Amino acid sequence: MGVLQRFERRLAGMVEGVFARAFKSEVQPVEVAAALQRELDDQAAVVGRDRTLVPNHFTADLGDHDYDRLSPYEKPLTSELAAMVREHADEQRYAFVGGVEVELRHEPSLETGVFRIHSEVIAGAEVAPLDLSGLAATGREPRVVHTAATGHAAPADGYARLVVREGKNASYEIELRHAVTVIGRAADAGVRLADQAVSRRHAEIRISNDGAIVSDLQSTNGTLLNGARITTAALVDGDELRIGETVLVYRIGSPGTSQG
Repeated sequence: MGVLQRFERRLAGMVEGVFARAFKSEVQPVEVAAALQRELDDQAAVVGRDRTLVPNHFTADLGDHDYDRLSPYEKPLTSELAAMVREHADEQRYAFVGGVEVELRHEPSLETGVFRIHSEVIAGAEVAPLDLSGLAATGREPRVVHTAATGHAAPADGYARLVVREGKNASYEIELRHAVTVIGRAADAGVRLADQAVSRRHAEIRISNDGAIVSDLQSTNGTLLNGARITTAALVDGDELRIGETVLVYRIGSPGTSQG
């Protein structure tokens, strides 16, 4: 059983039924948990032989509706989120320089279903001194995260990305930050699509120095590349993927640098 699955099971026992009744467009605790995992992986920094440092203090900004719904359970929820962060760090052999803390914060400018993750490296008194030169230890740029029904996070310059041309996420972009990105309906998918025609783990994109490859993961409805059903195929800038009722265009480079 994976870290996210264990988190969901503990959450169900903690506040039975509360989150199961939530609307699909609302922020779900497991989505925050998945975003925290990605934040650890994205911000991991090698600081010495066999030691990789990750942030240990996290803030999840929530809009009016989502904050009102989740804040009554903040203490047990953030405790479980912190435990999940520690479990993921243990599995990946990441190191902290202080205790792990997660907090919820009210941010009225955010819409329902949208949350923002901040992460920091905050040294604790009980931890031996560590050379943090070269690291931005006082804070990092926040990541805006949207539920699958409402949006995207804008990609950084130079990264491969998917532009959602058709479907519930139409007009949004998703940055491909990892060597392997799973596309599907599962809560822990790197690109999560709120599309009933999409399998939980539908397809994956692998990026290396040799280029990008898309593979269908034995999905129910298959994966189409430029109109043709594929099992595995190479991707080039401008290629169009149809996954369920969603159409995504593979792009390389910053917005505005691709042709077509």
